[in-house]
Amino acid sequence: MSEHADPATNGAAPALLEVEDLAVHFPITQGVFRGRTVGHVYAVDGVSLTVRRGETYGLVGESGCGKSTLGRAILKLTEPTRGEVRFDGRDIAGLRGEELRKARRRFQMVFQDPMSSLDPRQSVESLLTEGMKAHGLSKGPEADRKRLQELVDAVGLPKGALRRYPHEFSGGQRQRIGIARALCVEPDLIVADEPVSALDVSVQAQVLNLLSRLQRELGLTYLVIAHDLAVVRHVSDRVGVMYLGGIVEEAPSTDLYADPQHPYTRALLSAVPLPDPEAEDRRERILLAGDLPSPAAPPSGCRFHTRCPWKQAERCDTERPALRQLEGAASGHRVACHWAEQIRDGRIRPHEVDATMVDEAANLAVGTPEHAGSVTEILGR
Repeated sequence: MSEHADPATNGAAPALLEVEDLAVHFPITQGVFRGRTVGHVYAVDGVSLTVRRGETYGLVGESGCGKSTLGRAILKLTEPTRGEVRFDGRDIAGLRGEELRKARRRFQMVFQDPMSSLDPRQSVESLLTEGMKAHGLSKGPEADRKRLQELVDAVGLPKGALRRYPHEFSGGQRQRIGIARALCVEPDLIVADEPVSALDVSVQAQVLNLLSRLQRELGLTYLVIAHDLAVVRHVSDRVGVMYLGGIVEEAPSTDLYADPQHPYTRALLSAVPLPDPEAEDRRERILLAGDLPSPAAPPSGCRFHTRCPWKQAERCDTERPALRQLEGAASGHRVACHWAEQIRDGRIRPHEVDATMVDEAANLAVGTPEHAGSVTEILGR
């Protein structure tokens, strides 16, 4: 976690990244040669967030909620369907070609699987030098080698690492190479997509501590994407919780973990085991009914209403709630729930939920395949 002022206070740092109503919809097509579009996968649908300079913004949610797609869309690795992405005041959503390539020096990505993101035919030195040359940062062989050795030392790789190839390293070391590759072009923002999910617990701690140290030393800004709530809590200043393509709650890290307000966030945190057996036995468990709906046929109204223990007959299934400041909560605590205050105050009690099947035929365009299942099944047809 960075040591910068909390964004909710008057001493907040200026915004570095601003995302407004960002959406990524993947078309579902039928036909072999000239496929027609019969629907869309709403991977990201109307996300707005702000990341301030020098802070770490954590994005958490279960698999399939659109976290990674959002991260890639912010960096223009995936083309957004609509919305604005402003980096340091400049709209990058409309950049193309050479303008986009030059702008990318200031925002980089650390990928989830380091092995698949590293060219196995290139040495570490070649991998790191490539980025420096592409962005005009190369200053000659001797100066570059000195700079690369400093990077290798900074991320904790062994001596002689520059001459070796990715397959000669462990998983944790390969992730350090990925971090070094992002750092070699001197970026301001790093999007880290599940940076430690494939690593052992002890190695996870080393990589997270490395990211924190580099942030303090270099003034970096992070957008950390993860499904591990403990990881997000450890590194983040603020946290956004995603569900089915949208952010349902956003708050400073300490506030969100101490007092979650959205029903989905409550359910997520109640699933985290506690080290105290007695406290584990006493605490409330929130078990969600049913499975995550398909993003190809999201429910109408609130996306979470099909599984929500606090669902009401009014508004929940007809009106999608906006992400708004929670009344009576600390500044910066925003929730996308029509009844958040009533739930918090105990005026609405949880009830048993019957798993609701979403009428996909009603939500998808005419001609959608019958019994559309998971996204993988739909796209595989």
